[in-house]
Amino acid sequence: MRSAATYLKSWFGRFEAVGYRRPDPWLWLPAAVLLLVGLLMVLNTTYFLGLEKTGDAFHFFKQHLARIIAGAIVMVLLSQFSLTGLRRLVVPLTVISIVMLLMVYVPGLGLVRGGARRWLKLGPMVIEPSEFVKLALVFLLADFFSRRGERMRFFSQGMLPAFFIVGPIALLLLKQPDFGSTVMISVILFVMLYAAGAELKHLGMAGAGALCLLVFQAFAKSYRMRRMTTFLDPWVVARGAGFQLVQSFIALGAGGGWGVGLGAGRQKMFYLPQSHTDFIFAVVGEEFGIAGAVTVIALFCVILFRGMRIAHEEPDAFASLLAVGLTSLLSLQALINMAVVIGMIPTKGLPLPFLSYGGTAIVMAMGALGALLALGRRPAVR
Repeated sequence: MRSAATYLKSWFGRFEAVGYRRPDPWLWLPAAVLLLVGLLMVLNTTYFLGLEKTGDAFHFFKQHLARIIAGAIVMVLLSQFSLTGLRRLVVPLTVISIVMLLMVYVPGLGLVRGGARRWLKLGPMVIEPSEFVKLALVFLLADFFSRRGERMRFFSQGMLPAFFIVGPIALLLLKQPDFGSTVMISVILFVMLYAAGAELKHLGMAGAGALCLLVFQAFAKSYRMRRMTTFLDPWVVARGAGFQLVQSFIALGAGGGWGVGLGAGRQKMFYLPQSHTDFIFAVVGEEFGIAGAVTVIALFCVILFRGMRIAHEEPDAFASLLAVGLTSLLSLQALINMAVVIGMIPTKGLPLPFLSYGGTAIVMAMGALGALLALGRRPAVR
């Protein structure tokens, strides 16, 4: 009878005959710096919140650190996988993510917060399935598109089936409702369609249709309408719906070029809502100034360019598309989050990868990085 280790080795194909390169420092070093900055910012922004909510100033910091440790374990494990092993993750990831999306509607398991049913309580753990879905969808689309090959040039054989895959998932996310994650998976879909070789004219037509649907959804709910109008001129409702964005502007403005110094920011002291999650970038801008904000952007750009280089050099279609999807998942979510904070787009409710306080989000971000590290370790020439 084979041992568990032998079974896992044969199933996931951890090792290949050819030697692997060392983990790419241009991927893990920027992520490590971002995680360190995130730890400092979470401690910084939750110190008084922890005292008020639990009586322990380090309550949220300890939770965040535990989740980073869990994410590090996932990252290291995934970074050891071969291409065969990564491909064998497609089905289990897809099935688990869909089941979890449906489980949020099971009484006693699904949690409702702020009018949204997005969380799943499994014993002591609270999981946000949408974060798991985004990672699983990247694997699924990479596998699906790589098997289509030249058929991706035809709308009926490449793009249309992809919409039938993503459409039901988007509807489940909208029902929660989670408009931000719906936008995110839509953007990832079109990026991966382009990388897979879909015709530009098909992308243009489908993109116009998808944009119309998203705009309709944005105006279909009154709270989304308020976000749209608030985004256009938050100062008109600075004490109401525009309060959060105005406070974000104040934080960024106070930071100036070099910031007010670590721990010296004021907006985190119950002025800026969600300063430890969706708007943590505003606190970075206040305490480290433009220099700190640009540094964070530059670190994400390093991950973006390195990930896309891996995708460009990878001869295997699945590996190349997976690298595109994983890199887009990390960099585009960061771009959307930062665009919200500086008032370029309406509020979406997406965390900043590696920096924001969160459970499932940070574990999944580190998991995506681990899979990208596995692809980066593959020999360049075989």
